[in-house]
Amino acid sequence: MVDKVIATPAALALIDELRAQHGDFFFHQSGGCCDNSAANAYLPGELTIGAGDVYLGDIGGIRFYIGANQYEYWKHTQLIIDVIEGTGGTFSLEGPTGKAFHTRSRVFTDEEAAELGL
Repeated sequence: MVDKVIATPAALALIDELRAQHGDFFFHQSGGCCDNSAANAYLPGELTIGAGDVYLGDIGGIRFYIGANQYEYWKHTQLIIDVIEGTGGTFSLEGPTGKAFHTRSRVFTDEEAAELGL
């Protein structure tokens, strides 16, 4: 089964660091900030997940959601969560670490798209 979202080793290491410091959290990729290139990490209660959000899967044991409208644009791609140097901004949990989550993508192959029903 092909995953709709995956994480690089650097992202998995930062996820582990944040979980050790803050406990459980989740990701949300929305279509409003950071040129849509940043997956934001939130603590429970900081953002409400609702009918307008699509669950893509887990990375490093952390749930990952995307806004439904944004998903329509990106559903043909696999999201690859990576880490870059710099501040992630004030919205995301990793902001004070000097690192930021960054979303890259690749287009699904025809076989992967068929498997996903796209």
